[in-house]
Amino acid sequence: MRIVLVGSGTGGHFYPLIAVAESLRMFENTSNRPTELYFIGPDPYDPSALTKNNITFVYCPAGKQRLYRSFKNVTDVLKTSFGFFVAFWRLLLLYPDAVFSKGGYTSVPVVLAAWLLRIPIVVHESDAVVGRANAIAAKFAQTVTVAHTDAVTEFTKKEAIVVGMPIRKSFFTPTVDPFATLGIPSDRPVLFVTGGSTGAQRINDLLLNSLDELLPYYTIVHQTGKANVANVSESASALIADETLRGRYFAHGYLTPEQMAAAQDAAALIISRAGSGTIFEIALKGKPSILIPIPEDVSRDQRSNAYAYARSGAASVLEEHNMTDDMLVSEIRYILDGVDTYHNMQTAARNFTDGKAADRLAGILTEIAIFHE
Repeated sequence: MRIVLVGSGTGGHFYPLIAVAESLRMFENTSNRPTELYFIGPDPYDPSALTKNNITFVYCPAGKQRLYRSFKNVTDVLKTSFGFFVAFWRLLLLYPDAVFSKGGYTSVPVVLAAWLLRIPIVVHESDAVVGRANAIAAKFAQTVTVAHTDAVTEFTKKEAIVVGMPIRKSFFTPTVDPFATLGIPSDRPVLFVTGGSTGAQRINDLLLNSLDELLPYYTIVHQTGKANVANVSESASALIADETLRGRYFAHGYLTPEQMAAAQDAAALIISRAGSGTIFEIALKGKPSILIPIPEDVSRDQRSNAYAYARSGAASVLEEHNMTDDMLVSEIRYILDGVDTYHNMQTAARNFTDGKAADRLAGILTEIAIFHE
């Protein structure tokens, strides 16, 4: 079998593709059916993940359509048009048995080229609201799948299948000793605070202003984003009045998948942005959470994701534009000090996902690919 994976250059699109690739490799091992996997995009995003799963990178340019006025919106239309011809040629040479699209601007030229070449297309939408690229791709897809039930009704001309969110295998096995993995003490509840791989300035600032109130009671693991870690660490040292508490605050610019899994395993409570992949990882770990979505004028999907998850009872949502450090501290204490509240949130999180989405999608792709052969 030969399968092409495509999604825009963000972790929210890339790592679910890797999760599906891992399941495809497991199917390959059990069925003894050789499988060639290709990732098409402007850049390999995480070359080590591609190498680990024996995925070949294929270059294809693509332009991004921004929600704000920018001259790049004009030039990127030309880039996408050129990307279509590149994608058509690449797919013609490879002629895969299926194309799996996670959406994003990179997927548009590849999906259109695949449709013209009559290559079966499978689309997966991660968010509670359908992205613009997937809304286009769905019109040409053989199969449309979604992570959230909220997204089903948005695909008016296609019957969408709810499969959940594909999650990498490293998140399924509990870390043997997450505290040792992270090098943190285990004598107090752990707060894991993350603004995503690039960090979030607003979350960083709110946490820094809350350290003196939180550190007497909790250990804090803080993913700041690579570009922010030096400034955040320096600010934390200046702001923590009690020097004995400085050993309870741990700032990281970036966490490897293993460290991320360890941080989630160690955490009593997770404070995070509301990317769909992150939400499903938190749910898989059964952890109560506080979600701080990116404001809707910047990203329309995170707020919908956050409230769709919060309706299950597994999380609370704090809006960034009216949030204060006092509100954050109050919400943390409300969740961690309320035994019934905490237990109910744990149960709701565990019930939100069964973690089998990657296997389901690998099964769909395998079935389609075999038929296409």
